[in-house]
Amino acid sequence: MKHPRMDVNLEELDRVLDHAREAPLSEPDYEKLKNALHALAGMLPPPRSTEKTKAVFGPLEAPAQNHGAEPVKGHGRDGASSYTGAKKVAVPHPTLHAGDACPGCEKGKVYPQKEPRVLVRIMGQAPLAATVYALDRLRCNLCGEVFTAQEPEGIGPEKYDETTAAMIALLKYGSGMPFYRLEKLEYLLGIPLPASTQWEIAEEAAETIKAARDELIRQAAQGEVLHNDDTAMRVLAMVREPSDDRTGVFTSGIVSTRPSLEQAGQRIALYFTGRQHAGENLRDVLDHRAAGLAPPVQMSDALSRNTSALPEGVAILLANCLAHGRRQFVEVAANFPEACRYVLETLGSVYQL
Repeated sequence: MKHPRMDVNLEELDRVLDHAREAPLSEPDYEKLKNALHALAGMLPPPRSTEKTKAVFGPLEAPAQNHGAEPVKGHGRDGASSYTGAKKVAVPHPTLHAGDACPGCEKGKVYPQKEPRVLVRIMGQAPLAATVYALDRLRCNLCGEVFTAQEPEGIGPEKYDETTAAMIALLKYGSGMPFYRLEKLEYLLGIPLPASTQWEIAEEAAETIKAARDELIRQAAQGEVLHNDDTAMRVLAMVREPSDDRTGVFTSGIVSTRPSLEQAGQRIALYFTGRQHAGENLRDVLDHRAAGLAPPVQMSDALSRNTSALPEGVAILLANCLAHGRRQFVEVAANFPEACRYVLETLGSVYQL
């Protein structure tokens, strides 16, 4: 909203403020002070949702319009090949087979096309489905023995199979869906599954994949560049050592990469939740690093708890990021535009590397 231009008389405003110490403001004085404050507020820069250089200063020049470029073809929707998890159903022709006479011209023969016509049909279903098997029971009226139908083959002895645990873990830890929210969703779909039961299922399944977790930690320790940071976390209950005087709980993220093998997708993300900070968790990971490897690069901000004493024989190259320092220049860019633009554009060249 634009405010009308106004002239500010500082001496008059000082008089208004001095008078306000002794008596309530009069209506004219109130309006003068209000208009001056609104004019000052209108001069403040609007809040930014991003700290990119072009958002701080605006683009250097308008991008050239390529009017002669060919329009991008395609409808923008996902093709049938994108549905990698879909069930595939082959539908044969009901009457024709390879080599049959053509029913159209009645002279040639028909042969299969390289690509079939593809239809995609999507239906809704509960994240966790249940099947109730009703096994017939027959009882002899003379001896009283009861005969029960055999269980169908392949249903297994457990009420919750391994796919149940996998789906719960994927929704909770992969998609961030709380247990209680999944409980409510499944209840509305007619499949009751209490949050406490979900936790027991996930906890039991976790025991079977600890070996995979340990192997991920071992491989992450061999990385060439390791990023680490942590954030505060809330845990309902956590057992602590009697000597532990810490009160905080943190989730540390450690991402291990091998730039020389980036095309092979060598990137491992580890998460640790507990009393330890990011530096201590990284120390424990590097405890599994093979001897003889070159020191890895640790990428993090300069917060002291992102580093820790390393295991004997392990060295790192500490590369503190500049994000927090850069932000200081973003905050004063309106006051020193030329100097701050130089700094931000120079850092932009560094970030490109």
